[in-house]
Amino acid sequence: MRIHVLADSDTRWKWGAGLAVGLAPGSEVHAHMLRGRSTPTARQLAEVGISPASLTEATLAEFAADPELDRADLIILGTVGGATHAALHALAHRFAGAPRRPILMTGYVGVVYEKMADGLLLRAGADIVLANSPFDRRRFHDIYEPLGIPGSCIVQTALPFLDQRPYDMNRTHAEHPYTVCFAVQPSVPADRNGRLYMLRRAIAHARLRPGRDVLIKLRSKPGEATTHVEAYHYQALAEQLDEPLPPNLHFVYGNMSQTLDRTDLLVTVSSTAALESMHRGMPTAILSDLGVREIHGNHYFVGSGCVTDWSAIDEGAAPLAHESWTFDQGIRSADPFGELRARIVALRGAPLPPIAPYYTAESAPEYVGTLLRRRGLEPDGSPGAGAAAATRGSGPMRRTSRRVLRVAYRFGVQRVAPKIQQWGGV
Repeated sequence: MRIHVLADSDTRWKWGAGLAVGLAPGSEVHAHMLRGRSTPTARQLAEVGISPASLTEATLAEFAADPELDRADLIILGTVGGATHAALHALAHRFAGAPRRPILMTGYVGVVYEKMADGLLLRAGADIVLANSPFDRRRFHDIYEPLGIPGSCIVQTALPFLDQRPYDMNRTHAEHPYTVCFAVQPSVPADRNGRLYMLRRAIAHARLRPGRDVLIKLRSKPGEATTHVEAYHYQALAEQLDEPLPPNLHFVYGNMSQTLDRTDLLVTVSSTAALESMHRGMPTAILSDLGVREIHGNHYFVGSGCVTDWSAIDEGAAPLAHESWTFDQGIRSADPFGELRARIVALRGAPLPPIAPYYTAESAPEYVGTLLRRRGLEPDGSPGAGAAAATRGSGPMRRTSRRVLRVAYRFGVQRVAPKIQQWGGV
């Protein structure tokens, strides 16, 4: 299969590329990075560890105009809801009247705990909308079907980065001490006081338990962008503290799966890393120190049996998720891609209907017009009047293009977009 993945951040590239590889091993996977605030750096792309057949960076208008899409079998839209909806309009315009078009698929990178109706309706119009669990599938149906959106587009799968390496509860610690990993999030908590509190509790735990290693797993380096804005970077906050850090506390970067390989207890507020650790059968602590609140996302884990606090962890708490809860959340699924493969086979065997986003210029003119114009498109999905000017070689664009070229050559990517070569040079 020829699979094209549009992603607007490192996390969504990891999700989309992981889906492509898990769904059809050996497929030809092409990467398209949506130009914007959270366009991943070379380090972030390399950290994912999946080498695409080609790598481009583009606006939505440029992506939709890429001639390579004519040969695509599947397009995975790994973007935020607004960008996904705009992409659906752009692709609807691109393939209007075409005898053939690729299958369009989208979904969510992690747990869906806020703005569910908003996000789902922005994704409606894709041939496949992925639900990561039985729980999500039920909720998605409850929104789509009363609004006349066919529930048949909802396909259950699982997060592609849930690997099959089980945690050994009886393993020894000859190579490294018992390890507690605090998986941080760029915007949870969002305020400086909340982040300082979490940092100081991790430091206090390291001092209280000198026989343990305490890892603070960081998403990005200072100055790098992620899906969510990180206003107060933990490492920068640590440098502002008066006291020295304990020797058994370490800031770490890199692949989350590799970090979990040495972890014995995963601690977080509501990071998707918790699903990864639960999938392995690893003790997992969902922190309630700042409250169990929708704004923090930890309310999603209430039924897991893993909600606890730093004081309990200091005393030795190492909760395991309830098996019934993990099953309903799509964790530890035996065949996560079985239904999805069958749906794709069925779709490839029949003509696809025209792409029909839920919101249109007729049904929601102000909403659609604003949403698309913000992303360089006209309300009918065609390139906006300023799209050509916006894609010419300005200074920031040149820097971004060189960044993509660096990771492309590091991966040995065979094809890089000609415009990117023109803008950035080698």
